[in-house]
Amino acid sequence: MAPPLLFLRDVHLTFGGTPTLEGADLSIAPGERLCLVGRNGSGKSTLLKIAAGLIEADRGERFVHPGATVRYLPQEPDFSGFATTLAYVEAGLGPGDDNYRALYLLNELGLTGEESPENLSGGEARRAALARVLAPEPDILLLDEPTNHLDLPAIEWLEKEIGSLRSALVLISHDRRFLENLSRATVWLDRGQTRRTDRGFAFFEEWRDQVLEEEERDRQKLDRKIVAEEHWVRYGVTARRKRNVRRMANLAALRQERRDARRVTGAVKLTMTEGEESGKLVVEAIGVNKDWGGPPIVRDFSIRIARGDRIGIVGPNGAGKTTLLNLLTGAIPPDSGVVKLGASLQMVTLDQRRESLDPQTTLSDTLTGGGSDYVEVAGERKHVIGYMRDFLFPPEQARTPVSVLSGGERGRLMLARALAKPSNFLVLDEPTNDLDLETLDLLQEMIGDYQGTVIVISHDRDFLDRVSTSILMSEGDGRWTEYAGGYSDMVAQRGAGVARKAAEKAETPRPAAADRAAPSSAPERTGKRKLSFKEKHALETLPGKIDQLAAKAADLQERLDDPDLFARDSKKFAELSQQLAKLDAEKAQAEEEWLTLEMLREEIEG
Repeated sequence: MAPPLLFLRDVHLTFGGTPTLEGADLSIAPGERLCLVGRNGSGKSTLLKIAAGLIEADRGERFVHPGATVRYLPQEPDFSGFATTLAYVEAGLGPGDDNYRALYLLNELGLTGEESPENLSGGEARRAALARVLAPEPDILLLDEPTNHLDLPAIEWLEKEIGSLRSALVLISHDRRFLENLSRATVWLDRGQTRRTDRGFAFFEEWRDQVLEEEERDRQKLDRKIVAEEHWVRYGVTARRKRNVRRMANLAALRQERRDARRVTGAVKLTMTEGEESGKLVVEAIGVNKDWGGPPIVRDFSIRIARGDRIGIVGPNGAGKTTLLNLLTGAIPPDSGVVKLGASLQMVTLDQRRESLDPQTTLSDTLTGGGSDYVEVAGERKHVIGYMRDFLFPPEQARTPVSVLSGGERGRLMLARALAKPSNFLVLDEPTNDLDLETLDLLQEMIGDYQGTVIVISHDRDFLDRVSTSILMSEGDGRWTEYAGGYSDMVAQRGAGVARKAAEKAETPRPAAADRAAPSSAPERTGKRKLSFKEKHALETLPGKIDQLAAKAADLQERLDDPDLFARDSKKFAELSQQLAKLDAEKAQAEEEWLTLEMLREEIEG
């Protein structure tokens, strides 16, 4: 194996209180692809800064091979002193580097090089910083959350660009798909120490769970050994007559080992306060159009969203994802067309910029609304300190103003506040920003168990695959198309991801109502209407589903026909009656859906 270009050995660092790093190691060989993972606040960014030479550890060794070039991407780049983005990128070049590559990368990332750093948005600043670290093609790339503020086309481009480089790579990211596609080894930073496996991120969770199981077994063995030694101290004949100094010292050492063992940080506990059941139809849009005085943002858009649907909205930055979301939720009116919201909706919104958070309000007042120490969660009153602990906020942060919280902490705070409100309609605009992987896992599970309706905007491909039942995709020029399934299903049906432009498509995209027939009152659309993939699938499978429901209902009816059942077991009779009523309702709904689709098919073919 080639000698490392850079390594850290036995690194210790404490900022005050609990040590951040306690004997952490990191070794980077030529061409190696590492991902650095761990909980928010575990010290990943700190370790990367030490590797880059920006922070000096309290103790430990840092070595960089003479002549090796290292480039570090910070989460918040500093543009001070630079008049243009091109000047900023060129300042990162070394002797002999190609100046043309700086301008090439800026153009690939959607910048001209003439932008003033003072006027850059978060996404533009991230793109300029990426161009600066990629332009020299360094020996070692240290990237801290490179996908933050990037849209899907930029993420997919960056993935290909990094994959084509010969540089060694250390990557911190919350984007699972990005990590899986680029990493070949994984370093796990946990409780101040690092563990390494020479397998990519795709195998990380299985390996992590094995490590934690082994730790728990070792802890139980230690507990049993301490109990045995304490028993000897209390009841051993020799111990009563004359203390065995060596054995007492061993017991003291075991107790100290037990005290010093740092437990795994607790997991976030996500509890959704669900409201009353909404009506079957949640949102209906018919012939909706919207623009802001320029090119159309939404054009001739129609869709029906039913209770329980999970709609993912994707597209490049500037495509109008948030505008479409606001139209569907009634936050803004359309220029023309109709948007109808269903009955009994209890909507909760999570905005990506966290603008609804008052920077001067304390954490506890943000959760309680002020004037109380309790939060109403799932119908129960819970003390705000206990609810804070569910989201990994220590009690001493109760009076901390929102302005000093980190990005990850603000993300958890927004989740905590949103999930405490009763809802049956969840609207999430970039919910994955700054959340660690464990919290993302729990959020995905919660959405999977949620009985209401969800609309989510996200650039996280893995998240969309896990939670979406269909994807609304921007095709350009204000046109939006619905595809069945998650992001990967959309790519399979469309033949390309978000990066593909609408102009490259030979045919006009399908209308957006992919699996729901448009009502007869909808305006006539341009172009010939075709059955979508989901509609064709439903037409083929619904008859079989109706037959299965009818068979189950017949079986239940036969059991209810037993004249002695009610007298023998009245509870069972009531339970079977409820099941039969539910089956009849499902069968009627399936028959209605099949009839609507069949009429649509006949209308198209006729």
